[in-house]
Amino acid sequence: MSKPYLRDDLVDVRESKLHGRGLFAAQPIAKGTELGLCKARRTKEEGPHVLWIDDHGEEKYQVQCDLKYINHSKKPNVAYYDDLTVVALKKIKAGDELLHDYGEEWE
Repeated sequence: MSKPYLRDDLVDVRESKLHGRGLFAAQPIAKGTELGLCKARRTKEEGPHVLWIDDHGEEKYQVQCDLKYINHSKKPNVAYYDDLTVVALKKIKAGDELLHDYGEEWE
């Protein structure tokens, strides 16, 4: 995995109406913008801020940076990719919360 980074100029952590804290656009973000690469460690445990990279839960990562505050929505505007980068799926307005579809188990 490459060295983790986060585009701090593009995002802010704030209180979320959806779930505790959330990650929000600090300025407009263009579709396709890479927001960061997660600082994460492999884990075998379940828990808050654990990403499953495969459908079987065999590759799990504990996210250890502000990208962990991306909350769930069935209408996502960002996506985590298998290499743990986070990319904007569409144009995001300043102040909008960054949302990822974590799958059916998050309903």
